[in-house]
Amino acid sequence: MRKLQKGDRMEEESIEAISAIPSQMYAAWNRGDVAGFFAGFAEDAVFADLEGTIYLSRADMIAAHEVLLGTVMKGSQLVGGDVPFARIVSPGVGVVHSRVGILMPGEEEPPTRISMQLFVVVWRTDRWVVVALENARMLSLESMAALESLAAR
Repeated sequence: MRKLQKGDRMEEESIEAISAIPSQMYAAWNRGDVAGFFAGFAEDAVFADLEGTIYLSRADMIAAHEVLLGTVMKGSQLVGGDVPFARIVSPGVGVVHSRVGILMPGEEEPPTRISMQLFVVVWRTDRWVVVALENARMLSLESMAALESLAAR
């Protein structure tokens, strides 16, 4: 891959491509398609989930999330996803920040649970693949203070 330059058409196309990764994942989740959800991940990708579990391979991510989508999160929907930024930080390396709401069956928008993800992507075998993802819940300072006060009891 040739070196990307700021303002370069190739950089713009790459930013567009990496920005599309979260929405492709959200669509797969909404279909209940776990393999599709992780289709854009490298086999050796790393994923830190909401609870702090760290998965060290795509296969482990799929196995755990098949259980999750078959039980606790069955029928959940990811809604309102957006990408506040995506950047090529070095030739062949990019970062993407995304936010999305989570609705459980029977819930209506707007979602009360909002998550944010930070993706690290690399150019491998003529495509962008996710090599690292951290998923975190977005909480207000007030919510964090309330949780901390409950924990202190």
